[in-house]
Amino acid sequence: MYHLILVAAGGAIGASLRHLSNLAALRFLSPNFPFGTAFVNVSGSFLMGIVMEIVARRFGASNELRLFLAVGLLGGFTTFSSFSLDAVALYERGAFGLAAFYVIGSVVAGIAALFAGFAAGRGLI
Repeated sequence: MYHLILVAAGGAIGASLRHLSNLAALRFLSPNFPFGTAFVNVSGSFLMGIVMEIVARRFGASNELRLFLAVGLLGGFTTFSSFSLDAVALYERGAFGLAAFYVIGSVVAGIAALFAGFAAGRGLI
């Protein structure tokens, strides 16, 4: 239960930061392109790299700190960072084909599922 609370607390902070990033992008950039989403996807992936390399690997952070930062905070900020971490983990294990399949399959299946969800939702109205 303690681990769930850590993930939930980090997720609340991360989701709040994502929302504030989107609001800032709308205010200072343009509503005609998803700058906020692009920012959180790229910066979240960058921060995930830092957290996993420095905090987890070099300093041997506790499982609790990794859950709070990686799964909670960064996962709430952008699930793309978790997706990126999984893809790179496959790549670093030498599973190049599986990593490519995961990336391409996730993007294609995710977009297809969104279209299917739209269609299902429109059929309900």
